[in-house]
Amino acid sequence: MYPLLFRTVLARMDPERAHHLGALVIRAIGLPPVAAVARRLTAPAPGAEVHALGLRFDSPFGVAAGFDKNVTMGKGLHALGFGHVEVGTITALPQPGNPKPRLFRLVADRAVINRMGFNNDGAAVAARRLRSLRRSRRRPVLGVNIGKSRAVAVEDATTDYVRSARLLAPLADYLVVNVSSPNTPGLRGLQAVETLRPLLTAVRDAAGSTPLLVKIAPDLADDEVQDIARLAVDTGLAGIIATNTTIARTGLTADPAAVEAMGAGGLSGEPLKARALEVLRLVRAAVPSEFVVVSAGGVDTAADVRARLAAGATLVQGYTAFLYRGPLWARQINRGLARGR
Repeated sequence: MYPLLFRTVLARMDPERAHHLGALVIRAIGLPPVAAVARRLTAPAPGAEVHALGLRFDSPFGVAAGFDKNVTMGKGLHALGFGHVEVGTITALPQPGNPKPRLFRLVADRAVINRMGFNNDGAAVAARRLRSLRRSRRRPVLGVNIGKSRAVAVEDATTDYVRSARLLAPLADYLVVNVSSPNTPGLRGLQAVETLRPLLTAVRDAAGSTPLLVKIAPDLADDEVQDIARLAVDTGLAGIIATNTTIARTGLTADPAAVEAMGAGGLSGEPLKARALEVLRLVRAAVPSEFVVVSAGGVDTAADVRARLAAGATLVQGYTAFLYRGPLWARQINRGLARGR
C-alpha cells in the first residue's frame, strides 16, 4: 500500500512538507492507546539485542540523526520498531536552517539531497522535550547529536559545542559530536585532527559519564578516516558514527542537469552504500574490537544491516530509505534479521 501512496501522492508533494505530515502520523502512533499495539507488531525478535555503550539496544537497527530534529517523534519511532533514535542535529542556539527549498528526492536512485542547515529549536527546548520523553516507560535508546550554531564563528566552535553538551548530555543515553555535515559553513574543517582533538577533549569533559561519539564524513581520504578513528580512541571517546552524507554526485542515474539544478547539499541513500561500507571497514581496522562503530549510509534492507554487522559495525542506522519504504520499514528490517539468524 505504501509504495502506491508514495507514487501517487507523496512523490508529488514537496519533500519537506511530506516529512512534516509523516511526522504527525508518527507522533500519533506514539500515543498510549496505539503505541503498545504497534510495538507488538513491530518489535525486534528476542535475541536481537545488542549491548554497547553500557546500554541495551533491543535491535541493532535505529534511526539516524536528521529525521527527528526536534525530539518530537521518539515514542512513535519506538512503536514502529526502531531500537534507538538519534535526535538532532541540535545546536546551542535555535536556528531556522537554510532557505527553502532545501530537500530534494532522487527517486530513481533511492536517494535524497538535503541542505537543511541544522534547522532546530535549540538546545534548551530539546532539553525540555528530552526530560519529558525520558519519563516515558516506552521509549527507545536516545542518542543526541549536537552541532555548531551557524551564528557562532568556527574559532568559537568548542565553546558552542560544550554549551550544548552540558545541557543535553545528562538527558542523553549517548551524545554525538557532528563535525561532518556539509551544510554549515566551515564545519567539516573541524575534522582536521589538530582542530578536532581539543574540541573532542572539551566535549568529552563536559559530557561527563555520558558516552561520547563523533560522526564523520564519507568524503575524507582513507588515511584521514583512520587518523580520526585513532584520535577518537586516544581521547577516550566511546565510538564513531560512519558516515554522514556526501558532497559527491557520482554513480547517479538522475539527469545531471536536474541534479545540478538542485544545488549544493549532502547526498544520502543508495549511492552512498559502497563508500559507507568502505569507511566502516577502515574505522574497524583502526580501533580496538570493543570500540563502538555505528554504520550509516545507504542502508535499505535487512541484508544491508547484516552486511554492516559482518563488516564490524556494532549498530546500524538508517534514514533515507524510510522515505521510500514507509512506516513498516523497521518491522521489515527486524523480521529480515530474525529470518537470517
